[in-house]
Order: sequence, then C-alpha cells, then structure tokens
Amino acid sequence: MNEPAIRRAEIADVPALLEIYNHYIVNTHITFDLEPHTLDQRLAWFATFGDAGRYQCFVAEHGGRAIGWASSAPFKERAAYQTSVETSIYLAPGEIGRGIGFRLYQALFDALERVDVHRAYGGISLPNETSIGLHKRMRFVLVGTYREVGYKFGRFWDVAIYERPVKQ
Repeated sequence: MNEPAIRRAEIADVPALLEIYNHYIVNTHITFDLEPHTLDQRLAWFATFGDAGRYQCFVAEHGGRAIGWASSAPFKERAAYQTSVETSIYLAPGEIGRGIGFRLYQALFDALERVDVHRAYGGISLPNETSIGLHKRMRFVLVGTYREVGYKFGRFWDVAIYERPVKQ
C-alpha cells in the first residue's frame, strides 16, 4: 500500500478535514466541541494558517483525499504567549496506528523550527493512550492534568497537558 503524502494543507482539503473533525465531535470525547462544525466555520479556522509563521497546517493525503492533519495555533491570546503554540492532530478513522500521525507532526515541527516558536503544548482528553503514545514519541512530556475540566456525553473528562521545546 502506498504511503500517504505529507504536505501543506490547501483550501480544497477543508471539506475532508471537516468530515474528520465532525466524526470526533459526534462520536468521541477527543474534542470538547459539542456540535458539528459547518463548512463556513472550518473555512474560517483554515484562514488562520499560513505557509510560514507560527500557525501552520499539514495534511496527509492518500488517493487524492486528505486523511488527517496536524496544526499549530495560538496557545493563549495574551501577547507574552506568542512564542508558544498549541498543536492538534486528527486522523480519519481507520488511519490510526499506521505512523501517519508521527509523519504529520514531524512535518509540522520541522516547519516550526524555522520560525520564532519556543514551546508547543498539546491537550489530550483522557483516556487516549494512542495520542499519549504519539506525543511521547514526539518528545512531549506530561506537565499536568486538568481534572474534570470538560463535560460531554453526560460525564466529566480530564485533560492531560503535554509540552515540548520546538527547537531540540
């Protein structure tokens, strides 16, 4: 089977990325969004990325279709946080466990090493051993856990916070 290509995300990818993300909204505790996003919402999200700079998005493409992405976004709004980013990674169901997430994160971090980013943070809704394993493989370390911070599907969920320096 051919390996998926890893490349910068393009606007034409947004419908596939929307489908992937909405799957996680509706079926999992992985994201704390509660309602599926619209295409317009996802286009506004996509508009925050550039080809360079702190906020970027990469996709894995297979068979002409995006099957996952990794992105960086502002960590917090206040100016002193500007050299920190929050990373996200989502794969289409059925694509997990094939090494695609590692390759996506590697592309993202290779790009972030060329810009003024000091630290990256990832929040993982627990339990999620697959995501924890990926973050550890990418040299993230656990810095703390927010207890019962999100409420979805009639229960509270913890979120583990992982951190890593961008330039290693």
